[in-house]
Amino acid sequence: MLATWWAALSPIMKVLWGVTLTASLIFIIQTVMTFLGADADSDFDMDVDTSLDGSDLSNIDGGSNLYTFRNFVNFFLGFGWTAIILQPQIKSTFVLIFVAVLVGVALVAAVMYLFKWLSTMQQSGNINVYKAAVGCQGKCYLTIPGERQGEGKVQITIQGAVREYNAVTDGDTIKTGTPIKVTETIDANTLLVEEINSYII
Repeated sequence: MLATWWAALSPIMKVLWGVTLTASLIFIIQTVMTFLGADADSDFDMDVDTSLDGSDLSNIDGGSNLYTFRNFVNFFLGFGWTAIILQPQIKSTFVLIFVAVLVGVALVAAVMYLFKWLSTMQQSGNINVYKAAVGCQGKCYLTIPGERQGEGKVQITIQGAVREYNAVTDGDTIKTGTPIKVTETIDANTLLVEEINSYII
């Protein structure tokens, strides 16, 4: 019966179902890993060279946080299910795709806002970042552009808890997964960091 249903689908619906089911499966795996304490997110480390009037699009409004695997999954999750559910009601393919894209973008924005809010709530506890963060070690979570050309993110262990902060560096670009150490607190949400191995000869 499943084979008959699949064979009856149009090529575009087969693609939509394939993308949607794949995104849904990855989303479930990410969710399970998150609850288990694993790091289910990853940075694509995209070297975005496309520019508009000389500006790097990847750095607009914290754009480096946009290009993550989690956000791509969220987009295709919202896009795919919207297209599948509304396909019987919307006969125009263009309108259907347009609406599905809007929902996908809205879902990504909502999830990013949620994580930002949760991060703010997490960091608003009783930890004094200015006193406790310097010297703490951790890893780069999202690539940090070199020479303070933009912000990335780090996860550090501070007072026995793992916390996530925005981060800049005075040195070269620090890639995702690189061990880091905090050298200075810029503000309550931003740290100055360096690679732990940067001075090892």
